[in-house]
Amino acid sequence: MNEQKLVDTARMLVANDKGLLAMDESIPTCNKRFAKLGIPQTEEYRHAYRELLITTPGLGEFISGAILYDETIRQQKKDGTPFLQVITEAGIIPGIKVDMGTQALAGHPGETITEGLDGLRDRLQEYAQMGARFAKWRAVLTIGTDIPSQGCIEANAQNLACYAALCQEAGLVPMVEPEVMMEGDNSLEESGEVTAEVLQTVFQQLYTQRVMLEGIILKPNMVLPGLTCSQPASVEQVADATVQCLLRSVPAAVPGIAFLSGGQSGEVASAHLNVMNLRFRSPWALTFSFGRALHQPALDLWHGKESNTLAAQQALLHRSKCNVAARQGEYKTEMDGRTA
Repeated sequence: MNEQKLVDTARMLVANDKGLLAMDESIPTCNKRFAKLGIPQTEEYRHAYRELLITTPGLGEFISGAILYDETIRQQKKDGTPFLQVITEAGIIPGIKVDMGTQALAGHPGETITEGLDGLRDRLQEYAQMGARFAKWRAVLTIGTDIPSQGCIEANAQNLACYAALCQEAGLVPMVEPEVMMEGDNSLEESGEVTAEVLQTVFQQLYTQRVMLEGIILKPNMVLPGLTCSQPASVEQVADATVQCLLRSVPAAVPGIAFLSGGQSGEVASAHLNVMNLRFRSPWALTFSFGRALHQPALDLWHGKESNTLAAQQALLHRSKCNVAARQGEYKTEMDGRTA
């Protein structure tokens, strides 16, 4: 394990106020989003959309890394240029999703465990040889009656830590993603308590597995009230609750925290990130690793039609610029054509 190379890559992923583009949707998830817009759910259209994303002119000015899916990392442009080459030449660091998705956790109704450790060492070595420099593993925890249970939290934390250790062994920076879902009626306070418990358990396991914290990126959820909570939270309350939770749970050795958007709109996710960077001087870089909140506007405009490619790319570039501004504490709602 080349520790300095891991540290350097982790720092590069969160440097210069840039963020990450999460374009690692599985085939079923991507097809589901296509279906909502009437786009054919085929490999041809998935290929065309991902080529649209990575060939956006100037994207490397705002995006430091791109998380790919196994199908995508093996694809080429129409002219035969490998996607990995396109991404690298744009100054973007290629990464890869390596978990195999969630399954029901035995003995824990309503809870899941992320699978994919079997054969992971060999898969990581293959991806590293292809040119990937970091990886991602997502654990999913749900807030509800008596959940998440301690058993579920610990099981997912152990898997995340084992994955992270294998990544570093292979020379890949592990992106550690424990996502606490915000879909119920839980309050902002309850979300913060559960998120803190999850993060603290994850870092205990990372220590146990001897993972070098300077060579990881944390990808957590923001602390939000549940979607059906009767007490909404202001942008400032979300920012304060999120950063306070992180300060109590995440060691300063971690170089960067790249938030997932968790179903937030692009504008709302940018606003939350902006206030965090405006109000706090944290020990870590606070950046973004958004999927839908970054490229959903592009997908909506593209609609599966080649003639819409330029407009879609401009939409992706716009959201990328907004999020870079949010890292600088300079995002304004007017940037999206709205008033406060």
